Amino acid sequence: MPPQRDPFAEVEQLIERMNRQLEAATGSWSGEEFADEEEYAPVDLVEYDDEFVATVDLPGFDRSEVTVKVTDNTLRIAGEREDATEEREGEGNERILRRERRHQSVQRSLSLPDEVETDGVTAEMKNGVLAVTLPRQEIESAREIEVE
Repeated sequence: MPPQRDPFAEVEQLIERMNRQLEAATGSWSGEEFADEEEYAPVDLVEYDDEFVATVDLPGFDRSEVTVKVTDNTLRIAGEREDATEEREGEGNERILRRERRHQSVQRSLSLPDEVETDGVTAEMKNGVLAVTLPRQEIESAREIEVE
């Protein structure tokens, strides 16, 4: 009885051979195809009695590259940074072998359960983590209206 062939092993070998040929022809894949896509920034939103606190992971961003906007009950966070190696090109005999740190942008928009006091909103960036504190808008107490 002839030995059984494993079609999956053959396909796996073919893929490995194609990857080696592709790397030899172009260098290794650098992910540049996705470099300008918007990225997802994870957010934690915590509700307290008198405020909300949003914590956003923005690794690699400087605070000058981040904008925070608040309107009534919506928080908008955006970050954009340019190519990290662009300013180094052309210096001396330098030759960039791999470039993965390119333009990056993130955007998040969150609906808050209640309106916030926009004048009291604060934002602090520390070690790539943005913390936005949003004080709740004081709810006016109902007053009784005299009926005439």
